[in-house]
Amino acid sequence: MNKTPALEFRDVSYVGDGGKIILQSISWTLRAGEHWAILGPNGSGKTTLLKLACGYIWPNAGGEIYRRGTLLTNLRELRKSIGWVTSSLAAEIPEREKVIRTVVSGKFAQIGLLEGFGGDATKADYRLAVRLLEQMGCAYVRDQDFGTLSQGEQQKVLIARARMTKPYLIILDEPCAGMDPGARENFLATLKQIGRQKRIPALIYVTHHIEEILPLFRRTLVLQEGKVLYAGATSLVLRPSVLEELYGSRLAVVKRKGRYWPVMR
Repeated sequence: MNKTPALEFRDVSYVGDGGKIILQSISWTLRAGEHWAILGPNGSGKTTLLKLACGYIWPNAGGEIYRRGTLLTNLRELRKSIGWVTSSLAAEIPEREKVIRTVVSGKFAQIGLLEGFGGDATKADYRLAVRLLEQMGCAYVRDQDFGTLSQGEQQKVLIARARMTKPYLIILDEPCAGMDPGARENFLATLKQIGRQKRIPALIYVTHHIEEILPLFRRTLVLQEGKVLYAGATSLVLRPSVLEELYGSRLAVVKRKGRYWPVMR
């Protein structure tokens, strides 16, 4: 078993415009094969943390980030080895692009598949794309236009797209934002099935809502005002005392079928 962490933050700090401290002394280790949830309100630093993880920005106030044990890395290859699925990515995909082509475009880190730019897709690429769609439970949309899909279907397609390069890490950045309850539960059920598969990449699931943290996310990082409030086993982190400190409300936690639900006290 590879003991080298997939991602490691060592005392990382980041300062934004006007000298505002966005992240302060973040130390966090994600090991290969681990699945983490990241929980925190708006303004807690979640997006900045993700941008740092993916190499879109760099620590400008101290600290180091290691990815698979490497400090400095080839950004082009990094972007292929870490898939980032955001709630806003769907709006950038051409509405009339066929779903199968959207998935294949992930191999070349393109928004909209353009043959000849970065390489040509092969028959093997298309076979892999179909297999990934099948694993997401949405192979039936392969020949539809991306823009005709429901929000939940689009998110499933984007996860398949992110897996085209066989990344070692996939970040799901608030994937259920804007979904109705039915669509959300359908999406989470599919994600639960993915979690049962062998040889899936490490997953990071970012959310505001503790009820979205599935049992497969056995570890949770809680951010508050740019600092790590708690990090560790989800069962120990998602306690009333932690949520009260995080959200400033008196909350109880009810556990049902492995998921946690907040209840006002």
